Amino acid sequence: MSIFMFWPIALAIFADVFYHISAKSIPETLNPFASLTITYLVGAAVSAVIFFAVSGGGSFVEEIKNINWTTFVLGLAIVGLEAGSIYMYKVGWPVNTGYIVKAIILAIVLIAVGYFVYKEDFTMTKAAGIAVCLLGLYLINK
Repeated sequence: MSIFMFWPIALAIFADVFYHISAKSIPETLNPFASLTITYLVGAAVSAVIFFAVSGGGSFVEEIKNINWTTFVLGLAIVGLEAGSIYMYKVGWPVNTGYIVKAIILAIVLIAVGYFVYKEDFTMTKAAGIAVCLLGLYLINK
């Protein structure tokens, strides 16, 4: 496995740390959807700048022609992800626990999705991983 396979994970971890710090720090008096509106405007602007910087003169209009339903569903999913995380902190989940609980449950659900939707292997190792995750959920919430 090449070292270059890890840069996306490093980027995601770096961004996720700042994501959770920011989500937990949103003022209690600020409506999360007002905050998300500004968040997505900033994200759209940054995405556009990066597109034009790395596309080598590619046409944004031509790229738009390639969009299918997944882009719209991803947009809906992102709003749910963001709002869920903001509200998770607003209702009192600690930053060192809330995300871990969410990630463990998500990992278990994605194993099932991988098996049933994408026909990925389900091994005894994965079953053991689920058991460890469930034990971790128990311990972290004890």
